[in-house]
Amino acid sequence: MLLLMLFFGSSALHAQTVLNLYNGEIPGSIKAQYEENREVAKDSAIFVSRVSNPTLTVFLPSRKFASTAAVIICPGGGYGGLSMTHEGTEVAEQFVKNGIAAFVLKYRLPSDKIMVHKETAPLQDAQEAMVVLRKNAKKWNLDVNKIGIMGFSAGGHLASTVGTHFSGVIMDEAHKFIRPDFVMLLYPVISMQDSLTHGGSRYNLLGITPTDEAKRWFSNELQVSKETPPTFIVAAEDDPLVFPGNSLVFYQALLKNKIPSEIHIYQKGGHGFGLDNLSTRDQWFDRCINWMQSNGWLNGNHLNKQEK
Repeated sequence: MLLLMLFFGSSALHAQTVLNLYNGEIPGSIKAQYEENREVAKDSAIFVSRVSNPTLTVFLPSRKFASTAAVIICPGGGYGGLSMTHEGTEVAEQFVKNGIAAFVLKYRLPSDKIMVHKETAPLQDAQEAMVVLRKNAKKWNLDVNKIGIMGFSAGGHLASTVGTHFSGVIMDEAHKFIRPDFVMLLYPVISMQDSLTHGGSRYNLLGITPTDEAKRWFSNELQVSKETPPTFIVAAEDDPLVFPGNSLVFYQALLKNKIPSEIHIYQKGGHGFGLDNLSTRDQWFDRCINWMQSNGWLNGNHLNKQEK
């Protein structure tokens, strides 16, 4: 693991370390000129595209807590970019306030120019992130049995893929390293089937004419099993981009397999609301923390006792 830099975010509580996800050459990569693009909006939100060097940004709570739960956060962007601020660092900071470690994953975006198999490269990165956290659990004061993954929009597709495809290992690591202990999905893309999918996400991941086999393999509602981790889902009924039926079919598959899960469908909220659904006073993040608490992933001193 190679240290890239140490910095202080404008609203972060702690210094954040940015790490290269891989040591040396990335398995399955193709060497090519390919420069990452970084856009900064008026509100200072960062959106990146053309990612070829995946990283983890590390957010750690103070050591006053016992070994803590940890969450890998996968920003969304239709597999064509990553909303690093609204669906990454802002959420990570809230986890840290609740005594939970968070790791924002800047994963590679599918491209035939730099990947042998573009459709599995994001999954490879997410699985590698799971391995990195478990292998560095002692260093970061993490509980190896309380490591989960969260994803927004297309990042939700990636997170749900990690939660359903750990038997089909992309990285050469044992099953115990890559299966998350829990999954959290925000307005997620779940399916690659014609009637449900988000067209842009499917095009970027699988191309213009994906095979039926590829569509089925990446339709995660069809891949739920008795081993799928407990899952927390949030979506909005009026989402104009990703049909909330994606969330519903995944939840139905979880119910069928008797996987402990929770779903919240807001009447309004649209798509891409990140941490704050401004259409309601209800805070999905509070419900998320309560869900983690009720499932035993948090120590008792986390609930309603945020870091100052």
